[in-house]
Amino acid sequence: MAEPTGIVRKLDELGRIVLPKELRLTMDLKYRDSIEIFTSEDSIILKQYRPACIFCGNAQDTIDIHGKKLCNSCRDDLPQDINVVYTKSTASI
Repeated sequence: MAEPTGIVRKLDELGRIVLPKELRLTMDLKYRDSIEIFTSEDSIILKQYRPACIFCGNAQDTIDIHGKKLCNSCRDDLPQDINVVYTKSTASI
């Protein structure tokens, strides 16, 4: 469960809030980082966006294929004929 920070912010006229610098540093958020927004009953949840594998959801050791993320483990599980096409297409990069 989320822990309260004691930080209260007001929305500006455009509906924006500013995340305090200390919070951005703690969460390793940098300029132009993407944030996912979730809602749950009466809560708004902000989560640092980390693109993940389209098959298993793993966000580590991913490669980009036509704008989709694929982890090494799922790539290794692909049928051999698909994996050969992937290997040939990346060899020319």
